[in-house]
Amino acid sequence: MSTLKGLISVLLLIFNTLFWGVPLVALTALKLITPTRHWRLRILGGLHRIALAWIRTNNVWIRYWIHPQIRADIPETLSPHQWWLMIANHQSWTDIMVMLYVLTGRASMPKFFLKRELILVPIVGLAWWALEFPFMRRYSREKLTRNPKLAERDRQATQRMCEHAREMPMTIYNFVEGTRFTKQKQHRQGSPYRHLLRPKAGGIAQVISLLGPRLDGILDVTLHYRRSTPNFWDFLCGRESEVAISVRCLDRPEWMLEGRYGDAQYKERFYTWLNSLWQEKDAALSSYCWD
Repeated sequence: MSTLKGLISVLLLIFNTLFWGVPLVALTALKLITPTRHWRLRILGGLHRIALAWIRTNNVWIRYWIHPQIRADIPETLSPHQWWLMIANHQSWTDIMVMLYVLTGRASMPKFFLKRELILVPIVGLAWWALEFPFMRRYSREKLTRNPKLAERDRQATQRMCEHAREMPMTIYNFVEGTRFTKQKQHRQGSPYRHLLRPKAGGIAQVISLLGPRLDGILDVTLHYRRSTPNFWDFLCGRESEVAISVRCLDRPEWMLEGRYGDAQYKERFYTWLNSLWQEKDAALSSYCWD
């Protein structure tokens, strides 16, 4: 029975995507031939409304069909008219569905850092591109050592997104570990944390630097699953156990606007701040009580 529920969930997700994909493709085509940024911005606003409608429709069938068990601790001060940088730990594709389920309508339009390969996903990849999500390339350390200019491509993608972010409120989601947590990755990294991988500071440092005072603050999101190995398919089947999501609003420290990430001293200070935050998150995950 749960497998049937999962198959129906997939069909609902596909149908919803196809339904909202029609107006999205039409507006995307119009955006491509629009000559000025002013009018493209108005079309982008329409694309945002379509994307939010897609998310809200997903949330309806998730609520009444899957019945997810979610414990949410969300600040009441959140507003869809604010600019936020959100940083979160990452365990499963379910993370994204849970965050959108809980935060849509409370926070502003979500924008994710995405792997470059995801642009090839039918309809959804086009939607992400039209919505001006930043697509990031992943290079090995060896490649970057041989050709440091490769890293500039990701910096340029982040810069374009942040420049456009100034024009309308958005919440920039960043899974700062760069990948989903597994015990194998934890061991391979030599991570000092029990429940987390090592965080990466470069992307969020650039976002903070580019958005500057426009940023209302930082949202620190901690996702915790009762089951140690969450699975997106199990979520769609309604088999996922309880999920806890905690959101903290953090002020942006003033020193973050006073330096550049390329400066060694500033970089060390930024890593110290992020690692301290990750230690708190790891301790919260260790001490969380489900009863």
